[in-house]
Amino acid sequence: MDTMRERFSAVTTELLDADPRLAVVLAVISGDRFKDAARAHPDRVIDVGIREQLLVGAAGGLALAGLRPIVHTFASFLVERPFEQVKLDLGHQGVGAVLVSAGASYDIAAGGRTHQAPGDVALLDTLDGWTVHVPGHPDEAEALLRHAAADGDSRVYVRLSDQSNAAARPVSPGRFEVLREGRDGVVLAVGPMLDAVLEATSGRDVTVLYASTVRPFDAATVREATARAGAPDLVLVEPYLAGTSAAHAEEALIDFPHRVLSLGTRREELRHYGSRQEHIAGHGLDAAGLRRRIDAFLRV
Repeated sequence: MDTMRERFSAVTTELLDADPRLAVVLAVISGDRFKDAARAHPDRVIDVGIREQLLVGAAGGLALAGLRPIVHTFASFLVERPFEQVKLDLGHQGVGAVLVSAGASYDIAAGGRTHQAPGDVALLDTLDGWTVHVPGHPDEAEALLRHAAADGDSRVYVRLSDQSNAAARPVSPGRFEVLREGRDGVVLAVGPMLDAVLEATSGRDVTVLYASTVRPFDAATVREATARAGAPDLVLVEPYLAGTSAAHAEEALIDFPHRVLSLGTRREELRHYGSRQEHIAGHGLDAAGLRRRIDAFLRV
């Protein structure tokens, strides 16, 4: 199976051929994957070099000129380093772009803290008007990318990861999918966390929801699922900073008593290199770690 990043470059190259309004802006990262596209469309595949602020600033200029820019690099260089440009050159100017990141929270674990971005979605949450997709499989990444590219002048963040579920789920941007229903509480799995959540809740009488789009937050489905469950308890399992969606969940459930447990990457930095899987386990996001914490919270 190809990776989300491989699927991204193949699909984006195809979209460039089909839609003259699209442009790709790079900062060296993945430049080798767009060599053919750059030869075919030299005016719409732009590599600004290792200048991430310029990367987003150039995207804002292209958008003002009527193009639909697809902007790509590692998450820490796409959201965190040029955050002022994301805020001003896109948001303040009222123009759209598709930001597509790679690396996620700790895919490039050996790259150290500079290449880790567990806080990217939380940081974007300080701005208004962003759609955030967190696919859990390359097929989902393709569907969400195609949707984002065609989505007018909206501001969209597509968060790609090397971590992937074994099978793709149908994507319906803006809606959470109900995978199964139970009476002891609700567990919401985001993107590539689904397989671990399904293993962790195996044999448990809980509702499992799946989200490949987290912004907008599907409050209606969360409310309905929690109301149907016998216990008004919700567990959020996100592949980035723990608590990123907690405020959205609390607002969704404000009308009745409830409890929310937020699981994700801890705030304290793991000061070890290791592998991606070791980081997952270190943050308690493997199936065994999730099972212990979910069982303790739901008292099952």
